[in-house]
Amino acid sequence: MEDLLFRAFPVLDHGFVRVIDYMGADSAVVQAARVSYGRGTKATREDRGLIRYLMRHWHTTPFEMCEIKLHVKLPIFVARQWIRHRTANVNEYSARYSILDKEFYLPAPEQLAVQSSTNRQGRGPTLDATESEEVLRVLREDSERNFRNYQWLLNEDDQAAPLDPERRGLTRELARIGLSLNTYTQWYWKTDLHNLLHFLRLRADPHAQYEIRVYAEQMLEILKLWVPFTFEAFQDYQLNAVNLSAGAVEVVRRRLRGEVVSLENSGLSKREWDELFAVFDIAPPP
Repeated sequence: MEDLLFRAFPVLDHGFVRVIDYMGADSAVVQAARVSYGRGTKATREDRGLIRYLMRHWHTTPFEMCEIKLHVKLPIFVARQWIRHRTANVNEYSARYSILDKEFYLPAPEQLAVQSSTNRQGRGPTLDATESEEVLRVLREDSERNFRNYQWLLNEDDQAAPLDPERRGLTRELARIGLSLNTYTQWYWKTDLHNLLHFLRLRADPHAQYEIRVYAEQMLEILKLWVPFTFEAFQDYQLNAVNLSAGAVEVVRRRLRGEVVSLENSGLSKREWDELFAVFDIAPPP
């Protein structure tokens, strides 16, 4: 982790994640657990085994003993999703006091898609090349126009020199309100390992929005270098694991006993039934 400090890992077109500070490692998780369990841990022969036990049985407190502070540069609309995780200390770049950089996020063509017909918050098929080009043109022109208007309101150019020496600019806290949500912001984000894992479980999921998922994926790479045993256990027992309802477990149990189980006698809704079989990547029986 010492080699990672202050190193910017690029994300999206202008964003990044970098580690500013950290406290603890896998050894801190183990140390906290052994204080808690006392002599009961003498049967545990290695740190890796104990960490896997903690993760498998949802013993979260030992993971709270480690902390990490990240410097993140991200589009404002991603920041608004991210801030919903209310388990971190956050200090954001303030456009009340400072002028934002002329940087805004433009999606890659392969990320431009229609609204999903089955998921109200997801993406469907990718737009064709002609439509993608037009969409990017509109996004780029809107972003550039909004930033020019921001500078006009401030009466400052890219070098912070007055655009018109005879005119007074608008206060920064008001000039910013016309900027588009793809404008980049920055913040320091500090959290403990337990809450970081919760964030990553949700945001590194394939169903998460791409623009926040790529940040989570980069943070997973940092996690792997920081706490490799915890990273391994997290992958096995949370990130790549599944959670079945009592009804779904009963369907699996009945099928293992050789019973014929259908949607009609399963006790599950159609959506739950389809989701259960999707977990195992097999088609539900007719």
